[in-house]
Amino acid sequence: MKADRQDKKRKLDTKGFTLLEVLVAIVIFAIGFLAVASMQVSAIHGNSFGNEVTQATFLAQDKLEELKNSADITTEPNGNDTQGIFNRSWQIGPATGNARLVTATVAWTQRQNNHNVVLTTITRGNGE
Repeated sequence: MKADRQDKKRKLDTKGFTLLEVLVAIVIFAIGFLAVASMQVSAIHGNSFGNEVTQATFLAQDKLEELKNSADITTEPNGNDTQGIFNRSWQIGPATGNARLVTATVAWTQRQNNHNVVLTTITRGNGE
């Protein structure tokens, strides 16, 4: 009789997980899943910002190259233009000897934050 009770007790002990164990496992899984989801959102925002910085840098570099390759930079005016969400402006400094300081700035707003990229080069006054 004692052996019969011990067999039944062993069978009851090995039937599976208790409700409490299942709930604890679900809570642990949910916390881990939320952490991964949060990291994913941060990665998406970071990639978006990185893409915008790359585009802004390209626009500024493109304008500097355009100004450096112009026939005579002394005739180029300062100015600005808009390329999508980017506002690009450029300034050509006064001549210092045969050199001029050229600055291109690209500004944009992302999620109510203002950002800008500024590139500067020195070029000869006649576009060389």
